[in-house]
Amino acid sequence: MGKHFWASSGHVLLEHDTAGGLVVTDEYLKAYLARKELIPPDDACDAERALHARLLDDPRAPVSQGDIAALADADARENWQFMLRFRDRLVAAPTLEAAYMALVRDGWKGVPPLFMLQMAHVILRNALDACDDPFVVRAAECLYRSQRVTVQDGTILLADSDIVELAEEERHASPLLSMMGEAAAKTLDVLKPANADGYWQRSDAFDMVLDLGGNPSGRAALAEALRIWIAHLHGLSVMVQPLDRIEDGDWRWFVGLDSDSTRIGNALWSGKAVSPDLMARVIGLFQMTIHDEDRVSPEARGKPVYLLLAMTEDRHLRLKPHNLVTGLPLLATH
Repeated sequence: MGKHFWASSGHVLLEHDTAGGLVVTDEYLKAYLARKELIPPDDACDAERALHARLLDDPRAPVSQGDIAALADADARENWQFMLRFRDRLVAAPTLEAAYMALVRDGWKGVPPLFMLQMAHVILRNALDACDDPFVVRAAECLYRSQRVTVQDGTILLADSDIVELAEEERHASPLLSMMGEAAAKTLDVLKPANADGYWQRSDAFDMVLDLGGNPSGRAALAEALRIWIAHLHGLSVMVQPLDRIEDGDWRWFVGLDSDSTRIGNALWSGKAVSPDLMARVIGLFQMTIHDEDRVSPEARGKPVYLLLAMTEDRHLRLKPHNLVTGLPLLATH
């Protein structure tokens, strides 16, 4: 039995099938109905109030286009259309994992990016259920929460972007802290063996910094988080290892884990020159070995898959976990 963490994921509202996948419940759907975008405001029309009340009573109730057209507010009509398309995809799939993979493969089609990140959050929570390594769990936060990157003295520190923004607002609000000019990320605790046990109690605060560059355990933890994500979604046996550099003169396949690394990888793949400034944005390299070779496309069989990680020009890291759904060299029959 693993540790308790990420209560904010909504994991406790879901059930499991016999294979361990997450099964959508009415309680989970009602949690979406409680979002501020869907709660009728004070000036909402009667039709919107009636629709919300009906779905709170039965979150799987059918809703017609006429029901949506009857809503007086255009923003409300748009929000409900997003929500109902999303709901219908969730309830039609056998598991939340299956719904996520189907949505990714279909290009999301009207599902807000926030909903996809929330799905990644709860699916990761399920995949990591037996994990008792706080470094791996903290590294997994990178798959659904933007990170602010600080590079100093050979270290690469990842701090949650939202938490850093809050810290910066507090610093600017304080004349003393502003005079000190202290970087917000430095006011947060870096995850270390000495304080690692404290992660579990504060996991939903997202306020611990991951040392990705100076501490080998940070890169190893992210490699393990990526392995768990891939294994859980694809049912694949894989090994993911951090690299200092790619020395393979015949590399066959790579997956960019974000927009910038995809752009860099595509340029390198096609033999184009990449500027030193752009290459400096690469903050992580990983080699993945897929043990289930019968599931690998012929052009990549027997060869490693390289995973690239890069920060943006303004030093943010925004991973795209869905790239590991559509980007792997797997046979289409699986």
